[in-house]
Amino acid sequence: MPESEAPAAPWEYTLTIPHDLRAVTVCRRTLRLILTMHGLIGLVDTAELLATELVSNAVRHTRGPVILRVSRKPGTLRIGAWDANPEPPEPPRELAKHLDREEGRGLVLVKACADLWGWQPLSRNGSKGKYVWCELTAAA
Repeated sequence: MPESEAPAAPWEYTLTIPHDLRAVTVCRRTLRLILTMHGLIGLVDTAELLATELVSNAVRHTRGPVILRVSRKPGTLRIGAWDANPEPPEPPRELAKHLDREEGRGLVLVKACADLWGWQPLSRNGSKGKYVWCELTAAA
């Protein structure tokens, strides 16, 4: 197989951000740069929306730092946010009921735009919390 046709090697980036809503913009711009560098420009807009919702939910509804994790395996881009609150996220409701609201639609948008999403309890550096993630199907 020619080198240009070989499947992309898996990769992962982790960004620890302070508990500050301004950091959401840093996450969004960093994600755009990462995806562009890896030739995934077609996923940038949706991935930015998903990361923005996950990170802003973590900052708004918890205390302490937030960690954005972006990883790629052949065929899948995963975006996730870890926060220090171990409580499960509130389940998303119907998108149509939240379109005109400014708040309360983060996971609704994630559910609507991602191919798959979920959450799991997770400890990091001795702190308990949760990891909320979503996946987008990406070209291999």
